[in-house]
Amino acid sequence: MPLVEVTHAPTVPEARLRELGSVLPHLVSLAVECPEEPYDGDLQPGDVEIRFRALGPLDRSGLAVVIEVKSKWTATREADRQERVDALHAAVRAATGLDDVGVYLSLPCAAWSQGD
Repeated sequence: MPLVEVTHAPTVPEARLRELGSVLPHLVSLAVECPEEPYDGDLQPGDVEIRFRALGPLDRSGLAVVIEVKSKWTATREADRQERVDALHAAVRAATGLDDVGVYLSLPCAAWSQGD
């Protein structure tokens, strides 16, 4: 289950952020899909968690939007992580029209548990 943090400048319109929030679950799922955790296109609650945060007065960022994706490490994800994050970046730009966006993909050793 990927965790996604979206940090944005206060100047990014709410409508654009809502659009981003609606496309990110699918785009992130495609980006981290692997044999160990296949994506069947049927997202369920808890499959992708997204949190939005506006930049604060002390934050410094050169981009209007930064998307940080954390997904459990697997060997297949590790092997082509740069291609995965490049494809996710391109897909986000194409789906939302956001030009001033960066995407960071982190693959930590992790575990996840969720009740039924």
